[in-house]
Amino acid sequence: MKVLHIVAGNLSGGAARGAYWLHKALVEFGIESKIWTNSKDTFSDERVYSILKNKKENLLNFFRNQIDSNIQIFYPNRKRVIFSTGIIGVDFTKSELYKQSDIIHLHWINAGLVNIKHLKKIDKPIVWTMRDMWPMTGGCHYAMNCKNYKNGCGLCMQLNSKGKYDLSRFILNRKKKYFQKDIKIVGISKWLSDKAKESELFREFDVQTIHNNIDTEEFLPIEKKVAKKILGIITNKKIILCGATNIFDFYKGFSKFIDAINLFDRKKYYLCFFGKFDKETKKLIDNLGFEYKSFGYIYDNISLRLVYSGSDVFLAPSIMDAFGKTLAESMSCGTPVVCFDATGPKDIVDNKVNGYLAKSFDTSDLAKGIEWVLNAPNYDELCKNAREKVVREFDSKVVAGKYIRLYEEILKGRVEH
Repeated sequence: MKVLHIVAGNLSGGAARGAYWLHKALVEFGIESKIWTNSKDTFSDERVYSILKNKKENLLNFFRNQIDSNIQIFYPNRKRVIFSTGIIGVDFTKSELYKQSDIIHLHWINAGLVNIKHLKKIDKPIVWTMRDMWPMTGGCHYAMNCKNYKNGCGLCMQLNSKGKYDLSRFILNRKKKYFQKDIKIVGISKWLSDKAKESELFREFDVQTIHNNIDTEEFLPIEKKVAKKILGIITNKKIILCGATNIFDFYKGFSKFIDAINLFDRKKYYLCFFGKFDKETKKLIDNLGFEYKSFGYIYDNISLRLVYSGSDVFLAPSIMDAFGKTLAESMSCGTPVVCFDATGPKDIVDNKVNGYLAKSFDTSDLAKGIEWVLNAPNYDELCKNAREKVVREFDSKVVAGKYIRLYEEILKGRVEH
């Protein structure tokens, strides 16, 4: 069985990392898995083909990304959030990898990698793992309070447009035109799958849920005292960790973090952060009055593993998240998680078993959850349960097994027809 994954973005982080871990697990199961990507980092994996072979391709990739992400400049009052069009990209159906494959597995395909119209040319079975809401919307990656994706988009809240026939409606209509009706749609959380089933675009499609995957052999617990010593954290205070690629992404709920953390005694808690940490962020955190340490953007799993393991609780205040990979990574390292009982994260955390599910967007309950975890008499058991949950349900090999069954089902159905 030959599977070709189409993956945009850096394989060492973000949505693409889950796709790469899945690929690795599939290879271990004997599947001929390959990746076609615009990632600079290929981990020296001969099965990963990057289109960035030379300076010319790097330059073209840059311009494609700029065009894809900047068409919305015609909406001067738009929100400054990620918005993708899918109107430009490289035709992967012309590649030898495509011609040799049995199944095409789409993941996150934005940043100018894939032109939507090329999806119509695919003459092989398609699986599409949704890693955010973009596949079902008119350009936004998270719809937030907008419900327009349920009825064709237009009057886009993120573009702040006043017209029914705006860019979002144009993009959604292109998707209707070029998406093949037999695509197998996979949500990485039950919440995301439910959103797809409600959408105008995927209402009649076959939608199922296979959770995002974590390499639990990469994310193993390290004794907290040892991790703290290596990280240079000298404190007897309880350590609260918060982090994401960019904690200021609008859906990550950093304002909820600020509101919750302001309820705590500065003398009892130590804060740790990873992800984008600029001067503005530093000023904001300085003003909170807590002792803290920022690790910035972490590029390697060993360092990330140390940060998770050295913390006493991971706080994830997202108000909308497709899954919550950082939550599962933290739990895989034996550190309990506190998050809202909403969207993707609620599939990961079991309330008072391996963390705490706070009432949706209630910051006082978020604070209550942190205190509950840190003062739980069975704290060690919470840590043990956290690790076991991820190994049991989100380990890459477990998830790969589910995809293999899906691939086999698809190929069998194709032969029978």
